[in-house]
Amino acid sequence: MKRAIIKVSGSDPAAFLQGLVTNDMRRLSQQTPLYAALLTPQGKYLADFFLVLRGDDILIDVAAPLADDLFKRLTMYKLRAPVTLEHTDIPVSRGTGTAPQGAMPDPRHPALGWRLYGAALPEDGTDWDALRVAHCVPESTIELVPNETFLLEAGLHHLNGVDFRKGCYVGQEVTARMHHKTELRKGFVTVSIDGAAPIGTPIMAGEKVAGQVFTQSGGRAIAYLRFDRAQPAMQADSAVIDWQEPSS
Repeated sequence: MKRAIIKVSGSDPAAFLQGLVTNDMRRLSQQTPLYAALLTPQGKYLADFFLVLRGDDILIDVAAPLADDLFKRLTMYKLRAPVTLEHTDIPVSRGTGTAPQGAMPDPRHPALGWRLYGAALPEDGTDWDALRVAHCVPESTIELVPNETFLLEAGLHHLNGVDFRKGCYVGQEVTARMHHKTELRKGFVTVSIDGAAPIGTPIMAGEKVAGQVFTQSGGRAIAYLRFDRAQPAMQADSAVIDWQEPSS
C-alpha cells in the first residue's frame, strides 16, 4: 500500500507525540523506529504508523489513505505546542533481503524485513500478504478499520505497538481496561482456509456469525473471530474456515 510521510518538527516533537500515541516515545532512536497508533478517546483505532527519528524531526510513516485525517487530528491536538506539521514527498522502500545502507528494521516482527526512507527502490518480490497472514499482521484499511477496530483485538500489542507502562495517551483508559481483562473474547487470528472469499465476508458457525475473513494466502487467512462461537469447519461464502484454539 502506498505510504505518506508527515514531518513533525519544532522544539520537542517527541513530547508532543508522547501524550497522543500508544507507544513510548522515549524508546525512539536514530537506529530503531517505533510502531504505534492513534486512537479515539473511546479506544478505537484511527491510524497506525511508524515513527522515525530524523535529526531533530520525527517522520510519521502512515498508509496514504489515512494521512489527511491523521494530519488534521494532529493539528487539532497541537493547540499551542511548539511543533509544526508538514506533508512531505519523502519516498519509502521496504524489503526482506539484504538491507541497504541506512535501512531500519521493521519493529513489528523480524520476518517483515527493513524500511528505508529517502530512496525509492524497486520491489524485491516479497509476498507481503503471505508474511502478514503467517504472522497475523493486520494492514491499515484492510483489517484495521478507522473508528471500528480495537487495538488489542487487532493484536498490536504483540507487534510492539503498545507500551502499557508509558502513562496517559488518547484512548489509554479503554486499552488498559481491556488489557487487564482475563482474556479477550474477540480478535484477529490466522486460520486455515479451503477456497477463497471476498475480504470482509462473514464467517458462519452454523446459523451464527462467528467473525469475518480478511487477507488470504497459501491456504491460510487472517480472520476476526468471536472465540466463543468459533468451531471447526466454519463457512465463509463457499470457503471452509478452520481454527484451532491455542493450547494453554
